[in-house]
Amino acid sequence: MKKAIYPGSFDPLTLGHMDIIERSAKIVDELVVGVLNNSAKNSLFSLDERVSMIKEMTDSIPNVTVASFDGLLVDYMKEIDATIIIRGLRAVTDFEYELQIAQTNHVENPDVETIFLTTSLQYSYLSSTIVKEFASYGGDLSKFVPQRFIERIYAKYNIKK
Repeated sequence: MKKAIYPGSFDPLTLGHMDIIERSAKIVDELVVGVLNNSAKNSLFSLDERVSMIKEMTDSIPNVTVASFDGLLVDYMKEIDATIIIRGLRAVTDFEYELQIAQTNHVENPDVETIFLTTSLQYSYLSSTIVKEFASYGGDLSKFVPQRFIERIYAKYNIKK
């Protein structure tokens, strides 16, 4: 059984993230969306909010579960018995960074493999950082995030739409 994890902060979940989740779920038997609890980051949404939002969007995909973790990804993978990491690539700059991390994870645990999925063209520019920037100025988020989250994102900036 192929069990994979798609790790990230997902702050907030974007349509690009959903694209990778949906495509990954078709490749593996079980996909865990691992929401990183990174206390060093100043997150827009709490860990519980991010987990809840992803669960809302993935509840119709039977082989996807959502969980939070902290610490090293390879350690968490041992806990959940996963051997595959899924990562999305938008551009060459992503690849350079992700390659280093993939190699480090493989050195730490030789049973761990990383699968890179190139982002669908319509999301190749998209990041959570861009979403937050647009949201902070009341910009249109309809092409960036699931419709059901737009008001929640604006609310974090005290913006009424």
